[in-house]
Amino acid sequence: MKKSVLALAVMGFGAAGIAHAQEVVVKLGVAAPLTGAQSHLGKDIENGARMAIEDYNAKGVTLDGKKVKFELMPEDDQADPRTATTVAQRLSDAGVKGVIGHLNSGASIPSSRIYDQAGIPMISPASTNPKLTQQSFKLVYRTIANDVQQGLAIGKYAAGHLGKKVAIIDDRTAYGQGLADEVEKAVKAGGGTVVGREFTTDKATDFMAILTKVKSKSPEVVVYSGMDSQAGPMLRQIKQLGIGAKFITGDGGCTAEIIKLAGDAIGETAYCTQPGLPLDMMPGGKGFTERYKKRFNNSEVQIYAPYAYDAASAIIEAMKSAGSADPAKYGPAIAKVNFPGVSGKVVFDAKGDIKDGAVTVYQFKGGQWVAQ
Repeated sequence: MKKSVLALAVMGFGAAGIAHAQEVVVKLGVAAPLTGAQSHLGKDIENGARMAIEDYNAKGVTLDGKKVKFELMPEDDQADPRTATTVAQRLSDAGVKGVIGHLNSGASIPSSRIYDQAGIPMISPASTNPKLTQQSFKLVYRTIANDVQQGLAIGKYAAGHLGKKVAIIDDRTAYGQGLADEVEKAVKAGGGTVVGREFTTDKATDFMAILTKVKSKSPEVVVYSGMDSQAGPMLRQIKQLGIGAKFITGDGGCTAEIIKLAGDAIGETAYCTQPGLPLDMMPGGKGFTERYKKRFNNSEVQIYAPYAYDAASAIIEAMKSAGSADPAKYGPAIAKVNFPGVSGKVVFDAKGDIKDGAVTVYQFKGGQWVAQ
């Protein structure tokens, strides 16, 4: 009797071992600033991608006759172009099969060349500079509207609704300068005048000198093209200098964090834009928000988590379509994905941009950003 039980136990262990051996681990990279002033946005990307792979793992995915388990490999690019390229090389060397990232255009653009050379698909949920998808790399995509669309929205809204005399400040990153260039075009096309164009850096906190120049131009609108870590302190200094202009910024500053950083300097003359629909208007937005808060200790979605979820989903859907996690086999299938994502329908154009990317304008009212 004891021998029979032992034999069954050994047989059972062997079967489990075979089943486990047939499960293939597929690593996906996620690259974003996970430390520093922009870490809340980077973690938002990581969290969105993590939710996607957990959902696919729960449903079960089989590729080439074998069950697949997806694992996320997060890397901190520190919002720095040089660090980002090191991260890109590290992810490539680690054998990831796809990358969700990066946050900053200044990180995504140089990193995309490394992924392209390694033949690894990259889908950014946040980088909006048009140059990213204008490099003719076949495996580079984004799930968010680009700066041509967003810059048009900011410039058109500023000149059409806020005032004709517009001053523009940017942080001289690929994102900030690129967006500011598109805003300037749209302001002029909308009948407005750019009375001043100033720049700072994405590490600065003292803007008094450039804001004093801006004040001398008597603008009706100040546009800041950069991230919330600069936009918040800038709003405080705008108030200190008594600049009465309305303020508008892009998605990098369209966050809950800017409200904390600006304090009582932010008011109903502050506006911002975000690519995409408001979270509660996204097709999967409400359910996603509830699940996100439950999964991440009651944390709020910042901006990019839905787009990161859709980016990871696009990679996995392409793998399913091709029946393989091999980038050489599934990479071309990304161009043909068509599925309902959290943020909307996920379909890419010939360049790799999301089709029909929406942009929403928000105004600060009652302590929060309210869609217009």
